[in-house]
Amino acid sequence: MNQLEQLKKYTKVVADTGDFQSIKAYTPRDATTNPSLILKAVQKDEYKPLLEKAVRDNPHASTGEVIDKLLIAFGGEILKVVSGRVSTEIDARLSFDVEANVAKGRELIDLYERAGFDRERVLIKIASTWEGIKAAEILEKEMIHCNLTLLFSLPQAIACAEARVQLISPFVGRIYDWHKKQTGIDYQGAEDPGVQSVKRIYNYYRKFGYETEVMGASFRNTSQILELAGCDLLTISPDLLQKLADTEGPVERKLSADTATGAAAKMSLDEKTFRFMLNEDAMATEKLAEGIRAFCADSGKLKQIISSMR
Repeated sequence: MNQLEQLKKYTKVVADTGDFQSIKAYTPRDATTNPSLILKAVQKDEYKPLLEKAVRDNPHASTGEVIDKLLIAFGGEILKVVSGRVSTEIDARLSFDVEANVAKGRELIDLYERAGFDRERVLIKIASTWEGIKAAEILEKEMIHCNLTLLFSLPQAIACAEARVQLISPFVGRIYDWHKKQTGIDYQGAEDPGVQSVKRIYNYYRKFGYETEVMGASFRNTSQILELAGCDLLTISPDLLQKLADTEGPVERKLSADTATGAAAKMSLDEKTFRFMLNEDAMATEKLAEGIRAFCADSGKLKQIISSMR
């Protein structure tokens, strides 16, 4: 049995791509997208018809509204392939606006429901700023489930859990990148700072009985993935899914609720404490800001493509 099939015994495998054709090959439960993945997808010939249709069918809509329709088009096609959920991301420019995030989350869910998809199959992706977490708290009370992304630290994770967010996406690879750049060390296995961060969050959640799901994300190699076998979910790019599928060898469960007793002491965070703790973590602060900028830039490129077609 290959490593991908073994991993599925311990963890829900999620495809991290907007390429729904490639999703079929790996039979993941869920799929996640973001502006960078959608931008990459629409530049492929097989997906241009979706973009062209979104532009053609909405001649009087703003560029932002066309992008929303495009996101739902991709999400709808993905939901035809996976048995579970799709994550669709809110424009990162709204990352510091509670009301705008709430309004956009409601709009996207309405579009999905009008397209015939149940809201239980959709996760609204929001950046893990204080404002994003507070917006998710409101949306969750309306049964609009959220995936809090660009998450790099335990304080972000704790705030999400206290807000009763459905799912978080702690980023493994970007944490690894930051520490490797700082130290020059090519971390491997359990020594990887990104792996350690997700383990710390998972153990904290399980120790204190939080129901928020933990989905490790942003992987650079299969070693990082295998070190998190047992995590609730792992969202994995098609190339790493293929490497796992091509590799034989044992996969050992590394995370379990039964081994979570050694986690940190329980904390409760108000806004001031959250902001101070995040500020004290240079890596998390830098990576959160960098991630928001990158998603904004790719959304801007997508808007330019749409504008050029009108």
